[in-house]
Amino acid sequence: MASTLASEGCDLILTARNEPALTRVSRELSRTKIPVLAHPCDVRDPYSVDVLFRAARRRFGKLDILFNNAGIAHLSLSVERLPYPVWMDVLQTNLNGMFLVTQAALAVMKRGGTIVNNLSIAANRVFPNYAAYNASKHGALGFTNTLREELRPKGIRVIGLLAGATDTDIWKTLWPQAPRRKMMSPKTVAEAVVAAILLPANATVENLVILPSAGTL
Repeated sequence: MASTLASEGCDLILTARNEPALTRVSRELSRTKIPVLAHPCDVRDPYSVDVLFRAARRRFGKLDILFNNAGIAHLSLSVERLPYPVWMDVLQTNLNGMFLVTQAALAVMKRGGTIVNNLSIAANRVFPNYAAYNASKHGALGFTNTLREELRPKGIRVIGLLAGATDTDIWKTLWPQAPRRKMMSPKTVAEAVVAAILLPANATVENLVILPSAGTL
């Protein structure tokens, strides 16, 4: 996603809990000559989010696009076997983190801005043994739909991204043996998202559903 936005000439603010990975990606993207601010952040922590956005304001002053992408999964476990700390960690990251980052972003986002929330098709479907993940994504969809209505008068568009199986590292937790060859590439999804962002200001893709041609794995 960051690479695709860079190809459109966007300055970038990148964040992650994994600082070595953040450094590696920012170095790769700096070769594009696009200004990149790489700043570590734990989206579950209000203080960490505040520090991130203070750095962003100092560097760029404003924000045009927010892509809420932070998300984790959990092993296949029934509700009766799902540990409460795992439940809380997934909800804190996937739902509370989206709220905290969005709230901070709105302070520096003006008319014409776009927010994209990476939801997954789990936002409106149920996958047995993934209760925490399902609940976090269902909640994130409700948050996204509410946010869209609140921001219409301000001219800020809100896009819910409901992508099917995409070949990313999250499958190491969700389903290590998943058939990766049937999945979409991250580049395919990113190009669809950027196409939606680039629509004229008087049009919006409210929910972008994109699935592998093979269907649900």
